[in-house]
Amino acid sequence: MTISSTTLLPLFFPAILIMSLLLSPPAGAQNSNHFSEYIGAQFKDVKFSDVPINSGVDFHFILSFAIDYTTTTSPPSPTNGDFSVFWDSANLSPADVTAIKKAHPNVKVAVSLGGATVAGDTVYFSPSSADSWLSNAVSSLTSIIQEYHLDGIDIDYENFQADSATFSDCIGRLITTLKSNNVISFASIAPYDDSELKEHYDTLWANYGSAIDYVNYQFYGYSSDTTVSEFLNYYDAQRSNYAGGVVLASFISDGSTGLSPANGFFDACRKLKEEGKLAGIFAWSADTSKSHGGFQYETEAQNLLASKVVVV
Repeated sequence: MTISSTTLLPLFFPAILIMSLLLSPPAGAQNSNHFSEYIGAQFKDVKFSDVPINSGVDFHFILSFAIDYTTTTSPPSPTNGDFSVFWDSANLSPADVTAIKKAHPNVKVAVSLGGATVAGDTVYFSPSSADSWLSNAVSSLTSIIQEYHLDGIDIDYENFQADSATFSDCIGRLITTLKSNNVISFASIAPYDDSELKEHYDTLWANYGSAIDYVNYQFYGYSSDTTVSEFLNYYDAQRSNYAGGVVLASFISDGSTGLSPANGFFDACRKLKEEGKLAGIFAWSADTSKSHGGFQYETEAQNLLASKVVVV
């Protein structure tokens, strides 16, 4: 029997369709072009303009840190939500924020709250009461955010002198109040693998997850001998833990901990992107990169995020 081209089309079309579905990222894919970098915490004279910025990514700088601790007493003491600037403001000033956003329309700038230490002393989340902390935090952060022309906040408390319910109440209400006042347009959290910290951030997520735009999970908090397959398992576990959230992959730019760029971080990210799971990447930090040979990993990360998924 002679088979015409019109007969062949319906025979081959289902096979072509099936192959296309098999090779494409799954439905509900979460790939994005989002890249964030923390900056200013280590006072290495790094400037926004030092960092390469790919026009094809959604780029966030995160100033580190604003703290509700004294900076002139020894030891430092908590100020119950009265935040002050504790980053390298000499090189990262309000004028510098305005300039980098004008030069690169794809850039936004946030401020991270808390951190781990002040002058070598541990920083705690330590409110006198939820209501008084919130009132002070809204007032002081609104002033800082407006002075520096910022767009968002990041939550990076790592030590606690308050229970998880109080942490959730204070931080959740802070985020929602600043958003409802049109002071910020986005918020992120920066947890890592620690049982006490997990309890606090899990409670916050359960109560206010819908108000949190990014989960900047510190995957570099894992061991320096982490393999690609272990990293992928960690990533899937956190996507499950922060279900519905935008969980970013992350690296520390000196490669000292976690899955380093030199040992397969970008291989893992390419695998996630092929699977439609790469919600973005963040780096700690621009200061570290400047003092450890430059910004090649920031460039590679952004190139990966900006590229299309290639199916072979």
